[in-house]
Amino acid sequence: MAFDTPFWATPIGVALKDQPRPPSGSHERRRFELPLYLLFPCLLPKRLSAKTQAVKEGEQALFPPRGWNSSDSFSWIISEEEFLKNAEIVSQRLHPNGYEYVVIDYLWYRRKVNVAFTDSVGFDVIDQWGRMAPDPGRWPSSDSGKGFTEVANKVHQMGLKFGFHVMRGISTQAVNANTLILDSIKAGAYEEAGRQWTAKDIALTDRTLKHDCVFGDDLDIDEITVVSEVLKELDRSIVYSLSPGTSVTPAMAQKVNGLTNMYRITGDDWDTWGDVAAHFDVSRDLSAANMIGAEGLLGKSWPDLDMLPLGTLTDPGSNEGPHRKTRLTIDEQRTQMTLWSMAKSPQLFGGDMRDLDDPTYQLLTNPILLEIDSSSSDNTEFPSVTALNGPGTGKQIISQGIRKYLTKANKSDSLSFGSHWL
Repeated sequence: MAFDTPFWATPIGVALKDQPRPPSGSHERRRFELPLYLLFPCLLPKRLSAKTQAVKEGEQALFPPRGWNSSDSFSWIISEEEFLKNAEIVSQRLHPNGYEYVVIDYLWYRRKVNVAFTDSVGFDVIDQWGRMAPDPGRWPSSDSGKGFTEVANKVHQMGLKFGFHVMRGISTQAVNANTLILDSIKAGAYEEAGRQWTAKDIALTDRTLKHDCVFGDDLDIDEITVVSEVLKELDRSIVYSLSPGTSVTPAMAQKVNGLTNMYRITGDDWDTWGDVAAHFDVSRDLSAANMIGAEGLLGKSWPDLDMLPLGTLTDPGSNEGPHRKTRLTIDEQRTQMTLWSMAKSPQLFGGDMRDLDDPTYQLLTNPILLEIDSSSSDNTEFPSVTALNGPGTGKQIISQGIRKYLTKANKSDSLSFGSHWL
């Protein structure tokens, strides 16, 4: 699989200027580079647009996507060997339960040296056009310009789908080097007004970007639209995911749901109860606005509560790999998995698959929770829970409600679950 698209990842960097820029009408020339996750399925034997493929194969992201992401356990330092081993275990243990995506998170293009950190500048692998390429020290199969082709092929051979993270803007390193800008139509340096354009011509050097800045507080609907339109015309079906989701509202979600398949609705979720609890109200609001499973890019879209920080993890922004267990108690882990399922969130496990313990495995593969996540409908917060047959304890009332809805589900082909989120 060749990554022959106009999307390339950038580090913390600078945005593109509004003017000057290449002529409108050519998405390839604009080459906006956004904070997103691109999730690639296997290639078709002949060239079809993603729109045609969606018609032939059914809707894209028909159910909330499930899979594994490298960030919670490896931060940015994961290697090809570590990634493929985790993918192999996903294919063996989680794939039978619908986990099909394996995703390389941020900074796969940064050289892993002692003085390089998440906020460092000058350690990224870029080509003559300032575009990112995988660090060959960590991703040896990418040498000689092959990118992630071999890694993606191996993932597809496991029966899984491959994804990776990219950032918006143009690389700070490319601006500092003032690299030429590629005209992807002519396959040479972009020229206009009798001269060749460089990175400094199109960079907003006064605008520094955080990781994943395209949604939430940093919403840029124009850039999201450009990517969405380009993805429709590619020769492969790609699940399009936005992040982060700080300060997301239903009104904001309604601006992007038709352009994407997943969009984060909170900031980064780590293994603290405060992070888990922050998802209750926003999940309620998005559900009440009928955003769960709404129209999406060539299919459906899903509010994304972020990864599941369970099992063996690292720390945010760390230069160290997996080295500690989740700090959530078992009850907090169950609550998180239950909320994610009731909210029909995508479920991306973040722990190290090589150290997957049985309690975590049992939680990730709980058949009732997975059935709720994929097949329930009309999921909303109950405004109250009351007893119908006289006074009773809170435990009795909740138990009666659970029996009522499970009985309803057993009698219907279309499951419908509700809960008073306590």
